[in-house]
Amino acid sequence: MKERELVVSKIREGTVIDHIPAGKAILVLKILGIDERTKETVSMALNVPSKKMGTKDIVKVEGLFIKEEELNKIALIAPNATINLIRDYEIEKKFKVKLPEVVKGILKCPNRMCISNSKEPVVSIFYIKVEDNKVFAKCHYCGKRIKELADYLI
Repeated sequence: MKERELVVSKIREGTVIDHIPAGKAILVLKILGIDERTKETVSMALNVPSKKMGTKDIVKVEGLFIKEEELNKIALIAPNATINLIRDYEIEKKFKVKLPEVVKGILKCPNRMCISNSKEPVVSIFYIKVEDNKVFAKCHYCGKRIKELADYLI
């Protein structure tokens, strides 16, 4: 029996985000601010077979070139993601995301008593660290640690 092959069409111009952990592509779109109102053509493949990862997700955004700094936020949930910037169906630039040291206004502190959850005009700030190959965040204000960052994305 011949092995089935997944065919995902190429994009002419735009951004491809590969090596996203399976089931996290929707969160990647949320981080990028892409929702049902977007004007761009967006392709999302979930649970794609991968030799490296077992299964992975892929996101393609036609006609949108996302800056490297913006994409580094994706590292919070996909620290091994690869970004491909495409022009004329060819990869113009390829890079891995870099885990930011600090994020502001991206995560919500789970501590209800934290000043970042009060009615004060305070933006959440978290310090990002890696321990045992797992990404976690620590609140600047109350010190609360978060392990499942995807659960606290704003």
